[in-house]
Amino acid sequence: MLSGLFTLSGFDRVELEAVIAPFAAGCGSIVQHPYLQLTQERPKAVLGMFDVSARPCVLATVLTIAIPYPMFEGMVGNMDESFLITESWQKVQRRIGN
Repeated sequence: MLSGLFTLSGFDRVELEAVIAPFAAGCGSIVQHPYLQLTQERPKAVLGMFDVSARPCVLATVLTIAIPYPMFEGMVGNMDESFLITESWQKVQRRIGN
């Protein structure tokens, strides 16, 4: 699922970095950095929960992606024309059990 959100984040972007993974505490990557992205002309999604002190608070297989709402709206608008309609994505879905 994370790979799908990561890829869809960059689907309509011309710049290469639509997703960032800044050094931050767990709460910084979930709240502060995504909030700060709202002030940007082209906000970016934020991967997080890499903070070693916060890792014990989540399942071992969990990472986060926080997407500023204006960016999320664009992502939703692109869904029907994106990789989500391909056989490749269907294979990923089967593998993750969806």
